[in-house]
Amino acid sequence: MILSDTIPKLLETVGIVITRTQALIGITATVLLPLCMLKEMKKLAPFSLVGIIGMCYTAIAMLIRYFGKAYAVGGQFLETMPTHLRPSFGDKGAASALNSNTFLLISMLSTAYMAHYNAPKFYLELRNNTIPRYMIVVGVSYLISILMFLSVASLGFLTFGEASSGLVLNNYSTSDKLMSVSRVAVALSLIFSYPLAFGGVRDGVLDFAKVPVAKRTDRFLNMLTLGLLAIISCMAYVVRDLTVVFAFGGATWGNALIYLFPTFMLLQCAKKMPQLKKEVPIAVATGLLGLIMGVIGTIRAVKSALSK
Repeated sequence: MILSDTIPKLLETVGIVITRTQALIGITATVLLPLCMLKEMKKLAPFSLVGIIGMCYTAIAMLIRYFGKAYAVGGQFLETMPTHLRPSFGDKGAASALNSNTFLLISMLSTAYMAHYNAPKFYLELRNNTIPRYMIVVGVSYLISILMFLSVASLGFLTFGEASSGLVLNNYSTSDKLMSVSRVAVALSLIFSYPLAFGGVRDGVLDFAKVPVAKRTDRFLNMLTLGLLAIISCMAYVVRDLTVVFAFGGATWGNALIYLFPTFMLLQCAKKMPQLKKEVPIAVATGLLGLIMGVIGTIRAVKSALSK
């Protein structure tokens, strides 16, 4: 979805006009499919570093545009933007966060935990993969990610307010060369991180279908990759609001992974390990909290989708 939105705006800066559908089909067939055919994620390590550098550049570019007031009233790019994407701020301050839309943000943040399905693969492919080394990698990676996401989210909101798009780069003018480079950086980052997420989906499907390891031949994996990528691309064609996708995914699977599944696992373990029984009330309370947040988040995501 992000790539199919980013690429047309990127090409528009050099006078090339293509539709979102053409971008989606083109990038999927020529770039994503070959990358998703890879069986070892470590081959993408050098390119992932390029993506990280690109995201850092994007944060710096957003910082420059915010403090330079290029999109404020009288700013050099304000008049080149569509009206509905121009900055819009209210006067309620922090009190404006006290409404049901806050649950959309909470649900979106829950998607961060969904990266855990790749944890075993990262551990297995880590050089000298001891637990202490792995914990260092995880800790440093999460710290960098948290700082990066906080910076980008804050700068996007401070620049555009409630007009901020689900993909904030859509707010920036196509005449803005600095942000055009950011679109290239984000595109590269997404392209080379896409196979990491896709690999987790493919492995999950194989495990869910209980496909024996002996049958997971290269030919079989390639056919499965082609089929899954086709399904995902069709979904990206139909669904166009990134905010709704993140909110719905976080409210359902995100909350399930964070609150519900751990609760169920502890309850099962407590049947065989009496020393865990004292933690059962806390686990049940946590599970109920996740269930309530998930239901409210799902309702808000569905209402948001229907309203658009």
